[in-house]
Amino acid sequence: MNNILIMPMLLPILAGVILIFLRSYGRIQAWVGIGTMAGTAAIALYLLDNIQTEGILRLDFGGWAPPFGISFVADSFSVLLVLTTSIVTAICLLYSIFSTSKAQSTMYFYPTVLFLVAGVNGSFLTGDLFNLFVCFEVMLLSSYVLLTLGGSRKQLREAIKYVTINIVSSWFFLVALAFLYGAIGTLNMAHLSARVAEAGQGPLLTTISIVFLIVFSLKAGLLLYYWLPGSYSAPPIVTSALFGALLTKVGVYALFRIFSLIFYHQPEITHTLIGIMAGLTLIGGSLGAVAYDDIRKIAAYNVVIAVGFMLVGLAVSSPTAIEGSMYYLIHDMVVKALLFLLIGTMISLTGTAQIGKMSGMMKNYPILGWSFFIAMLSLAGVPPLSGFIGKVLVSEGAIESGAYVLLALSLLSSLFILYSLLRIFKNTFWGETIISKEDQVPVKKGFLFPIVLLVFLTVAIGLGAETFSVYVIDAANTLSNPGIYIDAILQNAQQ
Repeated sequence: MNNILIMPMLLPILAGVILIFLRSYGRIQAWVGIGTMAGTAAIALYLLDNIQTEGILRLDFGGWAPPFGISFVADSFSVLLVLTTSIVTAICLLYSIFSTSKAQSTMYFYPTVLFLVAGVNGSFLTGDLFNLFVCFEVMLLSSYVLLTLGGSRKQLREAIKYVTINIVSSWFFLVALAFLYGAIGTLNMAHLSARVAEAGQGPLLTTISIVFLIVFSLKAGLLLYYWLPGSYSAPPIVTSALFGALLTKVGVYALFRIFSLIFYHQPEITHTLIGIMAGLTLIGGSLGAVAYDDIRKIAAYNVVIAVGFMLVGLAVSSPTAIEGSMYYLIHDMVVKALLFLLIGTMISLTGTAQIGKMSGMMKNYPILGWSFFIAMLSLAGVPPLSGFIGKVLVSEGAIESGAYVLLALSLLSSLFILYSLLRIFKNTFWGETIISKEDQVPVKKGFLFPIVLLVFLTVAIGLGAETFSVYVIDAANTLSNPGIYIDAILQNAQQ
């Protein structure tokens, strides 16, 4: 049964290869992609249910048991993210049917999206650090193509910055892996955790952990985020939605996995650094969100704020705070995709991304306006929407741990999120309409349906938090107790 663990990565790869030969059939490619994501989501649901009854699942490639071979590991944390990735990608692909030009759809857009998802899912499921590097590179190579697809001057300019920073971070990743293997003699995550606990996290391992912190911070947009706003606002809107929903979350996942499973023995150094970086990210993201009139830049800086907020939970590292970060991570994947799709629809209807050039859209497009309003409240953490429970739990964990500075910055960042999005809502949807009935461009139902689906999801996650709690609590418990992960992988391997 554990062979099914490879399917969330293998299915998108196989479908992507098939779609290469169907490049002339854009709509067929989209529906194959949506079907693939639906199948991946069904597999994730099946795995999630089995984890609750059988515990953490493991697949050993080639029959080589850990720590000697490559393994895929499915716990509640990784599978929840695979499930959310699959659902969000399927909805974005549904939106792309009506928003993607024929030229773009025949330039390998859909195969590249599926390869991107394969890298994302592989990163979530791997139990080996070198394999994490490989899956990162699959994801990044796909993102390079998606970022440049279209060939506009802005895309190419931002792509140079994006590719350069990721090549540098990947080089540091390899250096850190080499030093870690030289010091410990293994790259299996569970084996690393056991050996670091036995040997103690001395100065060398602490230094290596800081290199990993820099690497994953670059990829997550934690403090070192100067590449993110331009890169996420340059490509077509579906690509921006996928980037905002998925890419930074892989970096966040890696930080949580590494610093809760392997490098947790010197929290006064590593977790203090994470806390400082999270606080500075909240400040920088908040200032950026209120500094621009370009609605795509505002959305991109809201991605930065979310990264800082989620990493507050890791810096605090109490079970309550980690549970809150899990809720917020899932919420943010859904709502960031919603925010970018809303903004893309607004731009397509008005022909501009500047707040000052839009007005009175609520009269012309009420469904779009109220969807934006719900997204705004959800991102600000207003109950009973999906962002509320995560913010409450992270704040509670910060209070329990006495991290009052991080608590204050987290709460203030929520006000900046609300202000930045309220400014868009007030200036673009209210006021006197500047679009006459004769000039009004009808909004396509194909645009509205995926947006409404994501609105439904953010409401459902908020109202159904108790239903999801069994999985989130299990994920937080595994992160808070490394022994659970180690025993599930190494003890079972020895039997």
